[in-house]
Amino acid sequence: MTDVYSPETRANVMRAVKARDTKPELQVRRLVRAVRSGYRLDARDVTGRPDIVFRRTRHAIFVHGCFWHGHDCRGFKWPKTREQFWRSKIEANQMRDAEVQKRISVLGWNIEVVWECQLRVPSQHMDAAVDRLAEKIRSRHGLSSA
Repeated sequence: MTDVYSPETRANVMRAVKARDTKPELQVRRLVRAVRSGYRLDARDVTGRPDIVFRRTRHAIFVHGCFWHGHDCRGFKWPKTREQFWRSKIEANQMRDAEVQKRISVLGWNIEVVWECQLRVPSQHMDAAVDRLAEKIRSRHGLSSA
């Protein structure tokens, strides 16, 4: 199947994709803010530059887009055009993600990865995912569940 956009239009669409302040990242920030304050965004001095960082407890949250990080979910499909380019790009992202997670955990950081698809599921499933994330944040900060 060929692309529905012209090469110029596709280039403009891809250029418009943001690296930060994405909808999934903003959703996670709202959820985290409801549970705990005192986090930092895009900590450049932390290995892998996590999206959300709690420095005091060394907790890092990565918010991954299913396409860009090649998540094995219903929402991810390999592109039909420029297959080799996309395969090498996405596989390189996956290798970098694994390396970053290994390096940051060796440095004593607690890592949580939130996938874009986890934020799209029907509300009851999303509520369960939010509750799990909130409980992890609370427990690592010594807060009670109440």
